[in-house]
Amino acid sequence: MIHRSVARVIDAVYTLEGAGFGVYRPFPTRTLDHLDPFLLLDELEPKVYEPGERKGAPDHPHRGFETVSYILAGETEHRDSMGHGGVIRAGGVQWMTAGDGIIHSEMPGPTMVREGGLSHGFQLWVNLPRELKRTAPRYQSLEPGGLTTVEGDGWKARIIAGSTLGAEGPARTHTPINYVHLTLEPGSEAELDIPADHNIGVYAFASHGSVGEPAVPLAQAQFAILTPGEGDLLVRGPRPTTHDVQPLEVLVLSGRPLHEPIARYGPFVMNTREELVEAVEDYNAGRFGTIPAMELD
Repeated sequence: MIHRSVARVIDAVYTLEGAGFGVYRPFPTRTLDHLDPFLLLDELEPKVYEPGERKGAPDHPHRGFETVSYILAGETEHRDSMGHGGVIRAGGVQWMTAGDGIIHSEMPGPTMVREGGLSHGFQLWVNLPRELKRTAPRYQSLEPGGLTTVEGDGWKARIIAGSTLGAEGPARTHTPINYVHLTLEPGSEAELDIPADHNIGVYAFASHGSVGEPAVPLAQAQFAILTPGEGDLLVRGPRPTTHDVQPLEVLVLSGRPLHEPIARYGPFVMNTREELVEAVEDYNAGRFGTIPAMELD
């Protein structure tokens, strides 16, 4: 069996986003701008919030790509200018195609605001090909328990999108990708079949292990980029020891690269500077709409 090797491993950068919540960001950074077709990956720092604390991402626009929020703990309330809204709870995913333009907000859900608690999750940006950057906005809500689950000898995979390990994820995508949450117990290993034309990245967010063949160590808050070409992805959990070792938790990202120019300005990602200027002008002119006011009981 042929396995891909590791091209390099980079450390995530810690920064603040939105209303001041911390994130670990493997890209975009000075070290890695993007991993085509993925534009951004943020791990929302695990944090316990007090009752009444509302740190999130208030109303803001997007155009030209897709945002994917995966909640591991707590809950997030989504509202947008297309009239979509709802609360995403632990284990759930919201997949928003910004396309032609949308305004949305992501804030702590009502139970989190009322009671407080642990919050932890991820935000992924997926680029759209040139011909779909102005497509109509779309929203997908994947409820907790709705992800495809595959289990093997000492490992468990939750497939959000794509096809691997003999199963398919529930999310509909405009770009051929795989998005998998993989958990590996000490001493276990998992082998994921990935198309030869996909770029692959693996982000560790708990414990440690190794990736690729030959095996390259991967620690918490590190991102491994695999070499292009033929070969499956091999991920190994921690080595068994007499100590209390926690399972390795990783996100596996793979996707067919678009090979298109990227013009980026904050929440807008297009192909040219002229398209960015148009996006800013459209937003300032109110063409993205507004988020409907909340109805109070």
